[in-house]
Amino acid sequence: MGVVKDLGEHYLARNYRRFPVVFVRGKGSRLFDEEGQEYLDFCAGIAVCALGHCPDEVVRAIKEQAERLLHVSNLYWTEPQARLAQVLVENSFAERVFFCNSGAEAVETALKLARRWAYLRHGPDKTGIVALENSFHGRTYGALSVTGQPAYWEGFKPLVPDVFHVPANDLSALRAAVNERTCAVILEPILGEGGVIPLSREFMAEARRLCDEVGALLIFDEIQTGIGRTGKLFAYELYGILPDVLCLAKGLAGGLPLGAVLAREEVMSALTPGSHASTFGGNPVSCAAALSVLERVLSPGFLDEVRLKGEALRKGLLSLVEEFPEKLKGVRGAGLLLALETRIPAGELCEALFSRRILTTAPKPDALRLTPPLTVAYREIDALLSVLRELLSG
Repeated sequence: MGVVKDLGEHYLARNYRRFPVVFVRGKGSRLFDEEGQEYLDFCAGIAVCALGHCPDEVVRAIKEQAERLLHVSNLYWTEPQARLAQVLVENSFAERVFFCNSGAEAVETALKLARRWAYLRHGPDKTGIVALENSFHGRTYGALSVTGQPAYWEGFKPLVPDVFHVPANDLSALRAAVNERTCAVILEPILGEGGVIPLSREFMAEARRLCDEVGALLIFDEIQTGIGRTGKLFAYELYGILPDVLCLAKGLAGGLPLGAVLAREEVMSALTPGSHASTFGGNPVSCAAALSVLERVLSPGFLDEVRLKGEALRKGLLSLVEEFPEKLKGVRGAGLLLALETRIPAGELCEALFSRRILTTAPKPDALRLTPPLTVAYREIDALLSVLRELLSG
């Protein structure tokens, strides 16, 4: 680790707290450091490596596309981008797709789309955006402004104006915030960085009703919940409530940078030539990778298996809650996006798991987040649960 760590310490921006390990190879749910030690990955690049590390079909698609065409910009058509848009539209509520490079860019696009849509249809005064406290949407200015965690705002104000935050699942606060000046409501169906907190169906339905009532767009940020993570292709399917705009990234291209915004025709038509763009958005190689990911995720039985694995993990975690009630409180989430709610510091449990070469994340002091590859094996779930039991027994 010495040389790589020394180079990083000397040349990289110091804006990350990194674990003391250098990974050089990955396969499936396993990562390997430069000394050959094996790690079990229940982080998956923060819900990015949907099919695990270096899945054969995705690597093959990347290689084949890289040998043909790397980049031409969006001044021209490319087949992988058009094919990917087709797959996303045919498997969602949407009719049009805009591609970008990341989740934050997808959120920026959605916010710009909402304001421009409202401007074209209602005039310049309909600019309000309602978001949730404890939410996370990204680090760029628009995404940061709708992120409902003031700790992330420090030193970056003034933020984008006309953004109003309400507590998650608070119906009265939502009703009070949405009015005729509102152009959009943006929600994560499950607040990922907020500690894996699901929104109630009643709250989601009320957001839909209010948006319809005042002529606003309902935006779902499914950057973390999308592409099969909850056991459905998109989390909105769990609720039976359709958004107007959907943001995707993370697991979409299985490890390569790719973001997407999906919308109905009437909404996406607000983006006309010159109104918004992305130089690298919809890159042929990233789109080829995403096509391979979606082919697997949409294959018969795949999402059923994600739901079964999620239930196995949930049941195992709940048994630990029953066994160690003085240290654990409960389990939150859906599919393979779960949080073990802790009474002890979740960060310390995350560190202890790392010492046993198991990777997890702790987005909140009382939430250990588990986002393994969707291809995780049952024996690997059992291995995590076994180590957790040992650590909690100590």
